[in-house]
Amino acid sequence: MKVEVEFISRETIKPSAPTPHHLQNYQLSFLDQISPPVYMPMILFFSADSTTKLTNTEKSDRLKISLSETLTRFYPLAGRLIDNTSIACNDEGVLYTEARAKCGLSQVVTDPNPNEYNKFLPHELDKVDDTLLAIQVTYFNCGGIAVGTCFSHKIADGLSIVMFITSWAATSRAETNIPCPTFDGAKFFPPRNLSGFQPQTGMTKDKIVTKRFVFSNPVVAALRDKYTESSDTENPIRPTRVEALSVFIWSCFVASTRASSGHDERLYTVLHAVNLRTRMDPPLPEYSFGNLYRIAIATPSMEAGDKCRGLVRQMKSTVKSIDGEFVEKLRGGEEHLNFIKERAEKFMKGEVVSFRFTSLCRLPLYEVEFGWGKPVQVGSTRLTFKNLVTFMDTREGDGIEAWINLEEKDMAKFEVNKELLAYVSFSKKRSRVPEACACVIT
Repeated sequence: MKVEVEFISRETIKPSAPTPHHLQNYQLSFLDQISPPVYMPMILFFSADSTTKLTNTEKSDRLKISLSETLTRFYPLAGRLIDNTSIACNDEGVLYTEARAKCGLSQVVTDPNPNEYNKFLPHELDKVDDTLLAIQVTYFNCGGIAVGTCFSHKIADGLSIVMFITSWAATSRAETNIPCPTFDGAKFFPPRNLSGFQPQTGMTKDKIVTKRFVFSNPVVAALRDKYTESSDTENPIRPTRVEALSVFIWSCFVASTRASSGHDERLYTVLHAVNLRTRMDPPLPEYSFGNLYRIAIATPSMEAGDKCRGLVRQMKSTVKSIDGEFVEKLRGGEEHLNFIKERAEKFMKGEVVSFRFTSLCRLPLYEVEFGWGKPVQVGSTRLTFKNLVTFMDTREGDGIEAWINLEEKDMAKFEVNKELLAYVSFSKKRSRVPEACACVIT
């Protein structure tokens, strides 16, 4: 359904305490520098509060006060980006907007339309300026609310976003033992001269369509069985949930969009985001903030009938190769910079077709609690990159949601793929929305 959202207020929230002078110049790391200039979204939907019965004004006050306190710990987010080198941690603050949706919450979360979810964000994702965080709180007719966040990818990866949101929520609940983040990215990955590199490579103005596909746990288990390599009966190579879904979605994409006739000389690659925190020696603290990830690249065979054979093994091998030795080379920067420049050039020439996966599974998104209940839905939006899949657990933990971004022409073919349709759950039963939020479902 189409959602109409009306903005009602706009202000700037600043840290509750000034940033110390010695912390006011935050150096971007090499990994921050090469991250794309784009905002990354996260939206949490909450039903009407039937317990504490807080008014919208009381909820907003609590969100703003706790946000101000949280920004003191996450002080770079309240600063301003300078070129692609550093952040002036000058406490200028973050944008905080409020809006009103002219519908009920259940109309939005019962059958989510990611292409409409962008209306719950304060920024267009590709309209990047020097601000690093913006927030929009949207009120529904039924009393439910949505908290939408836009984080600059120049400072944060997915784990950092979850870290901030959970810390903000804990502050709102008046928790006292809240871990403080560390900001040591530039110490481990010193900044580099990026001459000749364009961080925006891969961003597109093409018509992107985003759709959410749900795979139940039994289906995921069946796909894990399907792609288990059992040539070695004593040590079969069994894919993880994310690996099995990645192979399946990629194979459906290729079957739907690759020309069935003619010779295709393009290089097809499957990419997975890999957390570096646990792969460094010694491992970084859990609350290390920044862009601390790299991409594992697998190159599937494109021979007829052979597109999935060995892909699980290759995925595991490429992820395993992101180890301490890889990190040491990465810290040097030059070799990796040359590699991504070369890939960017091939991508711009149309020589490479990349399909990217990132997983937010097993992260505590559905445990976020500001003081009026846990989310009934957590979602993403239409993104600025094509061929990108984000995995999230369902609220009930009974499956995995795949939020898939494709060009419009590719999505039209992909979503009618017969093998895909055989595995996707089409049930419109969603997160339970209390009767207080009950609305007509379209």
